[in-house]
Amino acid sequence: MSSSIDNMLADVSIGAPWDLTEIFSALPRCSPQDVNRACDVLVSKLRLHGIPVQVHDCDLYLSVPLSAHVVAQGRTFKAKPSAYSIHCPRGLTGDLVYVPASYSRSISSLFLRNFDAQATSADRLRGKIVVSEGFAMPQKMREFEENGAIGVIAVNPGIDIHWGICTTIWGSPGLDDLKRKPNIPILAVNQTDGLQLIDLAKHNDAATLVCEMDEGWFQQKLPVVTITGAQEPDPFVLLHGHYDSWDVGVGDNATGNATMLEIARVLWLHRAKLKRSVHIAWWPGHSTGRYAGSTWYADHFALELDEYCVAQINCDSPGCRWATEYHDISWMKEAEAFAQSVIRKVTGQEAMGARPHRAGDYSFNNIGITSLMMLSSTMPEPLREEKGYYSVGGCGGNIAWHTENDRLEIADPEVMLKDIKVYLSLVAGIANAEILPFDWRMIVDELKDVLAKYQQEMGNDYVFSNTRQALSQLEETLRLFHVRLSQAALSPAVANAVITRLARLLVPINHTQQARFDHDPASPVPALPTISIAAQFKKMDPGLRGFALTQLRRGENRLVATLKQAHKEVLPAIA
Repeated sequence: MSSSIDNMLADVSIGAPWDLTEIFSALPRCSPQDVNRACDVLVSKLRLHGIPVQVHDCDLYLSVPLSAHVVAQGRTFKAKPSAYSIHCPRGLTGDLVYVPASYSRSISSLFLRNFDAQATSADRLRGKIVVSEGFAMPQKMREFEENGAIGVIAVNPGIDIHWGICTTIWGSPGLDDLKRKPNIPILAVNQTDGLQLIDLAKHNDAATLVCEMDEGWFQQKLPVVTITGAQEPDPFVLLHGHYDSWDVGVGDNATGNATMLEIARVLWLHRAKLKRSVHIAWWPGHSTGRYAGSTWYADHFALELDEYCVAQINCDSPGCRWATEYHDISWMKEAEAFAQSVIRKVTGQEAMGARPHRAGDYSFNNIGITSLMMLSSTMPEPLREEKGYYSVGGCGGNIAWHTENDRLEIADPEVMLKDIKVYLSLVAGIANAEILPFDWRMIVDELKDVLAKYQQEMGNDYVFSNTRQALSQLEETLRLFHVRLSQAALSPAVANAVITRLARLLVPINHTQQARFDHDPASPVPALPTISIAAQFKKMDPGLRGFALTQLRRGENRLVATLKQAHKEVLPAIA
């Protein structure tokens, strides 16, 4: 780590970030009005430190949960509506049907389908209210609705009920997205009440779902700090996180807001030593709009992001109590070695990460931007098991996530101070790197492994020879590129241009299914998605396999053309 970054780290303190955390711990940030008030507080804190900030006014489509309950057998069960549930204040009544599901054991499976597929036939669910264990995850809710369910009760795994959002629409809907807008009430209950409702469902009893929502277009404030690089002002690193929250949401995400405030303060002090620019953005509409704020920014600044953004870093749930390890980190493979080295340098720990989930304000995949981080430090697995905690999507593993209990005690100033230094080192490390620290050879290795699994699934029914050849060609080209880098035979400007252009090609082909500048649904995206149908081929109805092979051919054409284009992008640098 350079001396300039060491000097930055020496100036990190807990005063300003802890002050903001305490203020936000008493300020609800769910309703659009409260969110805008919180922005005003944040902007005042930035300006107090002399940091210039631009506040964008953006129109976002939001769905704000107000209240809900379930009535069955003369009893009233407390519930929470999911954002994007329909508004039905007079109630919707139907027979209950139970669909067994397992609770996720880790964050890696939290976003996946977790129900018994044998129990979801349209004949069984049509006209019924589904009761099923788990959170109201969007793909799961969509499949229930597609199979005819008229309502869903998600049985959360503990004594608390968690807020959430149940749509697969990413950001404010476009016209083409409206068909995926939920048209049923979707509620969550705690496990105790849920078990009673499951029992009623097994006896074919009925229930009434009552749900009140506030849905529509709202003007929200989106603050962005730009700290201009002294040597290369146009290229920039984007650091971002949401400042709206469920209730006061301390661990998710007041601690993240405070972390970004302190990074803005330190980088502003050291701006003369910053090579590239840094943009720091606080998003509204994360919780009630499925990343509507970051999507608005991605849409309105798409061409600037495409031309100049060298990386995006998401800051969500740092600085939480007991969160002493780094084993649930998200990063794209090309950034893994860099991220691990930074965390090792700052904390002395080894970090473990995985392919990013389709979550966490990763609204820039379709543009093609190298991305790292999502959740931050988390509690050790033995401690989580000792406490009997189930898997959640933030708060350092604390099950106060998305509940009224996510209050000041969830934050830990010592952990926050360490996480601030991690994030600052990541941002400054990329901004000040002579050569951008992203290794595309790691992506080739990842894609070769994925391709081998898909080929094993397909057997002789389809042979990915064109993809193998294109990957081998790109692998050799990248090898020569790194040889030239090691010999200092390439100018940094040429090398960085190649590294960035490769992101615009290889990130979308590995992380998206929709076109560039569009937004994929909030559903899991498998590696090499254009040919991922191969993973289901053997289980498929034989009558559908011809159609699957047609889809595979088209998907491989797109994949191979992209890999060849990546090869061509590197060629001039090694000629």
